[in-house]
Amino acid sequence: MDILQRPLVVRVAQWSTYFALLVLMLGAYTRLSDAGLGCPDWPGCYGQLDVPESTEELKRAGEAFPDQPVEAEKAWKEMLHRYFAGTLGLLILSLAILSWRRRAVPGQRLLLPAGLLLLVCFQALLGMWTVTLLVQPAVVTAHLLGGMFTTALLWWYALRQGDLFHTAEALPPMWLMRRAAVGGLLLVVMQIALGGWTSTNYAALACIDFPGCYPGNRWPAMDFNAAFIIFSELGVNYEGGRLNADARTAIHMVHRLGAVLLLLYLGGLAWGLMRSDSPLLRGIGKLLLLVLWIQLGLGVSNVLFSLPLWVAVAHNGVAALLLLTLVTVNHLLNREIEEALP
Repeated sequence: MDILQRPLVVRVAQWSTYFALLVLMLGAYTRLSDAGLGCPDWPGCYGQLDVPESTEELKRAGEAFPDQPVEAEKAWKEMLHRYFAGTLGLLILSLAILSWRRRAVPGQRLLLPAGLLLLVCFQALLGMWTVTLLVQPAVVTAHLLGGMFTTALLWWYALRQGDLFHTAEALPPMWLMRRAAVGGLLLVVMQIALGGWTSTNYAALACIDFPGCYPGNRWPAMDFNAAFIIFSELGVNYEGGRLNADARTAIHMVHRLGAVLLLLYLGGLAWGLMRSDSPLLRGIGKLLLLVLWIQLGLGVSNVLFSLPLWVAVAHNGVAALLLLTLVTVNHLLNREIEEALP
């Protein structure tokens, strides 16, 4: 079915997914540019809805926040992300309203758009806490995961409600592949969480070589006790990171080992899909393998080229694409189970 022939609610869900990907990339760009505290308050910036620029506005900002002078470039990055995130929230609100208005239509989903609306409200709270708790790693990582979940659930809604990738062919029973697909989805979520923890603790460059950590040192000293303390001290500014070098190295190496595990597991899943008799599953298997290798290449490039900004942002974006690919795989293999869900 052509996209223009699909119900409005499906088109809104699809375009909201694409917009959510953009918001994710903007969030990564803001974080990786060290602009997460570009505005010291929320939801405005130095007490107004845009960035202070005039002499009078700068004077008021200085009086309200004497210890945090205005850095316009960082502040605009932060506010641009907030503007786009707010627009995404309105799109999800419209999706929930459209779904409710279609509640009498057979097959219309109501629980998922309602859940999305609650999730985006919680995301707004996490965005506020990111600022008020001074980019505490646990909060920033949760904010990243919330963005990923929002994007994935939007895509899942579009898949289910719009019957995307519809095929007349009967997919063969593949109970082992179905379980493997669920396992792959969980592994991707765990690896994204590890990636967020690596980024928010400024551990991306704790190792500067590949495949070893340092030239001539394949297994460095690591402090696991300090590396994964989830609840950190309140009232401390975590911008720039506060962990010791060995703790950052431990985080980096765990994320790297997770990438190896993911490569082997998803590589096997992609190989199984490509051996299917279904052209649709063979195609999605090839896509999964392609996205997986691109993500691996971006991760290695981050290390070898000292974290170029565009590479680091792309690494976040392709992680989201990998998650959406796994959501699609699970949708195709588990349609019978999905039909029983509200």
